[in-house]
Amino acid sequence: MNWDDVRVFLAIARTRTLGGAGRVLGQSQPTMGRRLKALEAALGQTLFQRTAEGFVLTDEGRSVLAHAERMETEALGLARQLDGAGLQLEGMLRVSTSDWFGLHVMAPVCAELACLHPRITIELLTDARLYSLARREADLVARIVPFDEPDVVQRRLMHVPYALYAARTVEALPDGPVPLVTMDLGFSEMPDAVWLRQVHPQGRVAFRSNSRHVQAVACAAGVGLAVLPCPLGDAHPGLQRVPGSPSPPGRDVWLGYHRDLRRLPRLQALLRLLFERLGPVQEASEAA
Repeated sequence: MNWDDVRVFLAIARTRTLGGAGRVLGQSQPTMGRRLKALEAALGQTLFQRTAEGFVLTDEGRSVLAHAERMETEALGLARQLDGAGLQLEGMLRVSTSDWFGLHVMAPVCAELACLHPRITIELLTDARLYSLARREADLVARIVPFDEPDVVQRRLMHVPYALYAARTVEALPDGPVPLVTMDLGFSEMPDAVWLRQVHPQGRVAFRSNSRHVQAVACAAGVGLAVLPCPLGDAHPGLQRVPGSPSPPGRDVWLGYHRDLRRLPRLQALLRLLFERLGPVQEASEAA
């Protein structure tokens, strides 16, 4: 079994669909189907049961999975060590973060690095998925929750203040229950969502979303008040901070990368630039 076959098998096992596996590996769904059939024919085993819920591992497939994951660990560990020993400011850097932070905070710094070092290619991924540093799904991750994964080096980059916003067209808050724009129920215990309920206990939730950008658009349209990160809220032309409002809790942003990449020059170049532009300068040396 070669490494390419292992990657196909693992992608299907984790996503449970050919389309999902294709998106992970950057290949088409028919290609995934052909690769799986060839792998099963080579092994003489049926690795998956096709069901209405997706691809489910057979007993033989579960046995292969254990070996495949060990192969993946070794292959990715070797790749990280080779990359970590590279001396040139060139190659790919994959960075993962949330949508609003990627657009308003990370993108300008990543763009600056790309201009300073044209042989570096930066891939900035902005969605809610937690990318694996161990599997090299990302080289650097920025998030508001500290890392507890083994072999991950983490640094606090910055503190992001939050504020209460209303549409610029709003001149005064209503006398009755205030309409609110907030997180969806899956994130209802986030500090800013809890704060909003406490400050406006009689408020009526008019709009929910797990996307800060969507919340900002709804707030600017006049749907209701929203707690937003200041780099996002202050940049939106249709929003204004609610005067006299107490400050909601802010959030710390943490950077994490696998320890095998701690000497990767292009990663260290990005870390230095991030700390120079966004965080305490003295922390840049700690990341080296």
